[in-house]
Amino acid sequence: MALTLKLPTAAGSLESYRLRGTEPVRPAQGVKFNRIAYSAAHVVADPLAAVDPWLTAAVDWDTTIAYRRRLWSLGLGVAEAMDTAQRGMGLDWKASLELIGRSLDAAKDVPGALVASGCGTDHLNIDEVKSVDDVIRGYEEQMAAIEKLGGRLIIMASRALARVAKSPADYERVYDRILSQAKQPVILHWLGEMFDPALAGYWGGKDTAASMDTALGVIAANAAKVDGIKISLLDKVQEIAMRRRLPAGVRMYTGDDFNYAELIAGDGYGSEPTHGKSDALLGIFDAIAPAASAALGELAQGNLERFHAILGPTVPLSRHIFAAPTRFYKTGVVFLAWLNGHQSHFTMVGGQQSTRSLPHLAELFRLADAANLLEQPELAVSRTKALLAVHGVE
Repeated sequence: MALTLKLPTAAGSLESYRLRGTEPVRPAQGVKFNRIAYSAAHVVADPLAAVDPWLTAAVDWDTTIAYRRRLWSLGLGVAEAMDTAQRGMGLDWKASLELIGRSLDAAKDVPGALVASGCGTDHLNIDEVKSVDDVIRGYEEQMAAIEKLGGRLIIMASRALARVAKSPADYERVYDRILSQAKQPVILHWLGEMFDPALAGYWGGKDTAASMDTALGVIAANAAKVDGIKISLLDKVQEIAMRRRLPAGVRMYTGDDFNYAELIAGDGYGSEPTHGKSDALLGIFDAIAPAASAALGELAQGNLERFHAILGPTVPLSRHIFAAPTRFYKTGVVFLAWLNGHQSHFTMVGGQQSTRSLPHLAELFRLADAANLLEQPELAVSRTKALLAVHGVE
């Protein structure tokens, strides 16, 4: 018998929705990918902690690490302590470092597990940062802490640097300094202002093209220390343009949660393999992990049509989850993890479960069903009905 429930619409009414009844996506086991694929993973809050959630991050460590084990089991790497984990948006540096340490420890038991960890300056009091030297010291402190644990670095964009830098030369000075000290090649991260308004004008250019020139100059000057760059500008044209200009061997990790399918598939441009395709470092891969794994497995076997057939239906879901205000996308990621039984509650660090409306979450439910991503449909319906009841919808 088909599952049905009443869901709110954007117009404020209720309508009956009948689930499609299709089998959820189930990836094949043991398939090796021909792309590197990191999922920026969320943290699971502890809903029983006696804290003020807007002020103190309480993390359910066991469930958080279990979720990472799931991602590794699907062949995905974990980009740890990034913005998907509410880094700087509920999760402070102290908790982030503990998360990184726990994730790295867990990865030791998983053959081939990939972990790269966010390194930033979010422990600094931004009002006390007066110069790029202060920013450099901030980065160096976090670099040392993560590398002491044996972690590889993702150099996150710095709100402090965006605030004090006066020109592209200031960005060049900071990045040249920190890259020269990195023990292993790093992933750079260019996060657009749609994800974090405090990062507007990053790299110091008067427009995106000028900022890209600065970033590419930094990479060219330090190519041996750069594994790749993740750009999250939600603009496939800009990503492809930058990808084609990267030094040989430096990867483009797509952070485009609107256009990832076609960017990962690639266009085969040029003789340098990394110029014709993107690898992946995506927050949406947390929410669509089974589909991402299944699609990447098909791509590795040359089944491009099947790759798009699996991943294509997830794109409308991702565009909805990452709709403006984009920085609230974490709510949709955690909502889907709850619907699929990967955590027992819909509570987030910082109380962020309140950042999206009930109609938004209802549409997310519909799109997840259309993408075959409701892993346990009966559970998803039961939990959605419980959420509706809390909001007065019986």
